[in-house]
Amino acid sequence: MRGTLAGKTIFISGGSRGIGLTIALRAARDGSNIEIAAKTAKPHPSLPGTIYTATTRIEDAGGHALPLLCDIREEAQVDAAVVATVDRFGGIDVCLNNASAVRLTPILDTPVKRYDLIHGVNARGTFLVTQKCLPHLLKSDNPHVLAISPPLQMEERWFAPHVAYSMGKYGMSLVILGVAGEFRGRVAANALWPRTAIDTAAMAEFKSHIDIGPLRSPEIMADAAHLVLTSDAKTVTGNFFVDDEVLLANGVTDLTFYNPPGVADIDVTRDLFVSSLRELAEGARGMK
Repeated sequence: MRGTLAGKTIFISGGSRGIGLTIALRAARDGSNIEIAAKTAKPHPSLPGTIYTATTRIEDAGGHALPLLCDIREEAQVDAAVVATVDRFGGIDVCLNNASAVRLTPILDTPVKRYDLIHGVNARGTFLVTQKCLPHLLKSDNPHVLAISPPLQMEERWFAPHVAYSMGKYGMSLVILGVAGEFRGRVAANALWPRTAIDTAAMAEFKSHIDIGPLRSPEIMADAAHLVLTSDAKTVTGNFFVDDEVLLANGVTDLTFYNPPGVADIDVTRDLFVSSLRELAEGARGMK
């Protein structure tokens, strides 16, 4: 892996568990300063991790952590979290929009209250966190905004089964598209999404929508994110990256490290919003 995040300050929304925490732990091994802005201060009945257990793991990995109880739907709380981060670490170099509300329901089974939650966290939360971090990112020597959100492929199949959730995730990506254009050459803005379903506690929500088979570990997202966040912010921006493509482009050709033991073909559990490797291969053959 090239580059380092040593000494960099990373503001992460929703980093108490899952992909967000794994990215934080990868950065911690470099010696990063990491702010965890999340709502889980006490153990959740069904999901592991709090902002305090995340802090312990980050510091054990070699980083410096600041746990802050923060609902990213609340502007005052985001303001306070950004101020506290700058006061503690002196600035912000990376804004990682990881927090997400998930509910995969069709339109007739989605109460407006649930719709508001999804969009308040996903699209609006990404907009708000990015907006509050930007004045500090503009002072960094290599500033990055990264959202864990999908490529903007406007296909009916990604919206029909769960239009509220899809709109929320695509809203995150639209924020990235706008920020990349507005701040090109000054602040990088990119999105990152997994090719396959990832082995986190959140997968329980997806079981009725994805044919669950072998799952890649979240370390594949952490390693891909590390490559993006250590790239040149002036030139690497406006991209909708997929994890395995980032790794392959950087010379990582053996991805079996991220598979469950003994599993070679991981493509059986494709994530939402991306084409399977088989579809990509068929498309390539069709172009010849």
